[in-house]
Amino acid sequence: MDTFIVSARKYRPSTFKSVVGQEALTTTLKNAIAGNKLAHAYLFSGPRGVGKTTCARIFAKTINCLDLTPDNESCNKCESCVAFNQQRSYNIHELDAASNNGVDDIRSLIDQVRIPPQIGKYKVYIIDEVHMLSQAAFNSFLKTLEEPPAHAIFILATTEKHKIIPTILSRCQVYDFNRINIADIVEHLLYVAQQEGVTTEPEALNVIAQKADGGMRDALSIFDQTASYTQGNITYKAVIENLNVLDYEYYFKLTDAILDGSVVECLLILNDILNRGFEGQYIISGVASHFRDLLVCKDSKTATLFEVGASIRDQYIETAKRCSNEFLYKAIEIANECDLNYRISKNRRLLLELTLIKLCQLQESPKEKEEKKSSIKTIEIPAAEKKTKIDSSEKVEVDSEDKKKPGHEKEIDRQSNHDEKSRTNTKTTVQSAEPSFKQNRKLEIQTEDSSSESVSINKQKKPSLNGMGVSLSSFRIKDEEKKEEKKESTTINGNNSFTEKELIAAWNEYADNLLKEPLLKNTITLYQPKLISDVIFEVEVNTEINKEYLTSNSLSILTFLRSSVKNDDLTMTIKIAEGNAIKKPLTSREIFDEMSDNNQSLQRLSDELGLELN
Repeated sequence: MDTFIVSARKYRPSTFKSVVGQEALTTTLKNAIAGNKLAHAYLFSGPRGVGKTTCARIFAKTINCLDLTPDNESCNKCESCVAFNQQRSYNIHELDAASNNGVDDIRSLIDQVRIPPQIGKYKVYIIDEVHMLSQAAFNSFLKTLEEPPAHAIFILATTEKHKIIPTILSRCQVYDFNRINIADIVEHLLYVAQQEGVTTEPEALNVIAQKADGGMRDALSIFDQTASYTQGNITYKAVIENLNVLDYEYYFKLTDAILDGSVVECLLILNDILNRGFEGQYIISGVASHFRDLLVCKDSKTATLFEVGASIRDQYIETAKRCSNEFLYKAIEIANECDLNYRISKNRRLLLELTLIKLCQLQESPKEKEEKKSSIKTIEIPAAEKKTKIDSSEKVEVDSEDKKKPGHEKEIDRQSNHDEKSRTNTKTTVQSAEPSFKQNRKLEIQTEDSSSESVSINKQKKPSLNGMGVSLSSFRIKDEEKKEEKKESTTINGNNSFTEKELIAAWNEYADNLLKEPLLKNTITLYQPKLISDVIFEVEVNTEINKEYLTSNSLSILTFLRSSVKNDDLTMTIKIAEGNAIKKPLTSREIFDEMSDNNQSLQRLSDELGLELN
């Protein structure tokens, strides 16, 4: 039986062309080789499984190749390339800094650097996980890294560039490797599946690529695992079962229930997901990502940001058409807030359920919409082309549907009535109370110049007590009345003049009402107001604490006093009395220090006798 080799090793790139997702870096390295502009030290940094060590090996093999191809790739036929492929090349040395991170390991490497290559031009030293080197090892490596022999090239690889000291970084050409995008991973997995004779579904490979999080090595490992589980038939359902990934269908079911406003359905779906063993935070973060994907799919320009299979993309686009932008913005905000509070919550399931309830409340259920539609009617009245003047001589003619005889009219005087002003609005919402209202009435308003403007009101009318049509009260609105109303709205208590005796009486009355706040009552009782102008009074207190206490309650005090004396301009000032300030009690030490300041002989007497204060 043949030895099984995992796909990550079997399909490891051997040329720059076969490296996936790092075209910019591989092109730069190939051009450096073609122009013979090789640096003495390189630093390859980036996430795991994106091709750092692989590119370092390909680079080392290519610069030692004796017969490069026209596109500057290694030939894989010369003695140097064959020795490298068979792992017996003496020109390429790899050091794992994770297990060889001491000073002695670096000194051994420096000793090898002095020996020139036997075949080829360069000796390449690849140090993987270089950030694991100790501080002493870094320092001993600095001089050699800065001025190595002409035949030596160092390639450092790391996943944590921030841990490398600046003196090392400044001596290297830094190449930052990116995460491989989902489309490139899916394409490479499809190639591997064809080579291995494995049948796949596009959605299944897409889930594997998302799970790999930009790492090709992780994607190939998951691919092998899933291929073993499905015996060579990788399906979407098998992948989500094997990887314990939450199916898209659950998110679509939740979205449908939320759009319908069905709290019960949402709670049942949540219970089903939790019973499958998924963590609550994984669920709510998935819901937030799901609403984000719906928002992305609402516009064809941003739909390209959503990297999934074609069938799932179509399902997202159809669902996104049912959601408004405002709903999606609020839903993402609510889900993200739940995600932030999940770890500190004591009842996490309740937090998830409350979040789903909030999401359901963003959309009205069909039943609520129907009830609202049946109970609320909207009257739309177009704006008139010119302003009409309404006075006591104006008449309203109502042409009823059931009175079909021409010339039949009713004249109704309109009197001054404040409550009827809302009828002149261009759009009014009225709650229907009785089903026997008449419809399609025509309202005609006659102005002073005898011209009439007809307005069609599509609304149910309530019959009058005599059953003869609609009864309307007449009203008159004058500019002077509007001014008076505006003045009344700004002036509450008036500008009444008052005496200091009346002010003190109101002050004491306020103190008598403070039954639940004895501290404030005592403070107000202790200090009396003093009128210093027509509308300004002053309160003189003894301590800073009393001043702060009165200041913090000044709004409540002034509101009561202004109401009592009927003056809105009443103002209060608070100050601390200079001569009557209450001094804090002094300790024995403070009393002695004050006395010795006035009489220096007390301090000398205390020192000579060795006296100490208790």
